[in-house]
Amino acid sequence: MSRPTQRAALGLWLRIGCTSFGGPLAQIDQMHREVVERRGWVDERSFLHALRLCNALPGPEAQQLACWLGWRTGGVRGALTAGGLFILPGLVVILLLAWAYATWGATDVMTGAVRALGGAVIALVLAAGLRMGGRVVRTRWVLLLGVATAAAMLAGLPFPVVVVAGIALGVLLGRLRPAALVPLEDQDDPGAPSDPSERARVVRRALIGGALWIGTIAALIAVGGVIAELAGFFTVTALVTFGGAYAVLPFVASAAVSRFGWLTPEEMVAGLALGETTPGPLIIVNAFVGFMAGWAALGGAAGGLAGGLVATFATFAPSFLLIAVGAPLVERVPRRGPVADALAALQGVVAGAIAVLAVYLVSAAVLPEGAIDLLAVAVAVAVFALRRLGLPVPALVAAAALLGAVVGVADPGLLLVSR
Repeated sequence: MSRPTQRAALGLWLRIGCTSFGGPLAQIDQMHREVVERRGWVDERSFLHALRLCNALPGPEAQQLACWLGWRTGGVRGALTAGGLFILPGLVVILLLAWAYATWGATDVMTGAVRALGGAVIALVLAAGLRMGGRVVRTRWVLLLGVATAAAMLAGLPFPVVVVAGIALGVLLGRLRPAALVPLEDQDDPGAPSDPSERARVVRRALIGGALWIGTIAALIAVGGVIAELAGFFTVTALVTFGGAYAVLPFVASAAVSRFGWLTPEEMVAGLALGETTPGPLIIVNAFVGFMAGWAALGGAAGGLAGGLVATFATFAPSFLLIAVGAPLVERVPRRGPVADALAALQGVVAGAIAVLAVYLVSAAVLPEGAIDLLAVAVAVAVFALRRLGLPVPALVAAAALLGAVVGVADPGLLLVSR
């Protein structure tokens, strides 16, 4: 594998940060194309192995994968560069969108744009899912675990219970059929040997990074009010939620609306739609939530900015810490045996959870309460077809937003059919 220069890595991660639309599936796909296929900075098996581990960690898997890829090609500095640039463009965009939404509210222009963007996001997620599915789901047993996960969640089983059950089934299945979840060609590398000097560096990074993180969160909580609420809630969310943004956001939405009262249900839906259309990790929606909470509690744009930045720090700081500290250990994790089987099973579980929540997203955009949104359907079909032809994502997103805004001005109810 080739090793990039700092300038090449900086340019690539800045471009990915500005163009990574479409949620975690599309972003993981983009990172694979740029880092593995086009540049050869990381090999295929290492990429998939790291992806399995990032799926197993709490927090946003796409951002953690970006951090790991940065570390693999540039050490801790590379991890900070890749992870930071993966977040920064989307953070700027979502804060600007939150300010516009808080200032002008649910105007016809904004409503129309959100409707069209919802359709565009459906198409982008579908296109990326089709591309990534064959790469991530390597055996029929992983596929069956995904289907079983989707069925269990649709039946009402809590996601943490599904995760534990899926891991247990994976380990058991791996003992009965050693190649059921991890193909034999992926098992020939047992992992790098342990390195005592590396362990010492990991411990030192953990102590320093942990002290900085805990100290900052403690200071924010000491401020009190909505700042303390945001810091505490999003820190807990970052640490205890698994499965990526699609699994986390329903939990965030419920707490933000029902428990804390930071947003109305309509504002939360708008935030989800806007978050789907910004570059970077989908969980950047938390910045929208923080902005709206700060806008209401502290007053105006300054309060919104403070709330958005606090929510962002609390959401992503643990991910940076986990990768900066644990990245060297990824190569030590065996690629065969119970641990590898558990990780492969968890990938199937997460795939099933994403499928369920993607269906929910489709139903929310295309089937709003009491209606069928034919605008969202038409945009989804058009964007999917154009994306398959190779048109760039930013252009498709901008065109969809412009079309929706025009529809909102002309007739807010156009192509919205009662059912």
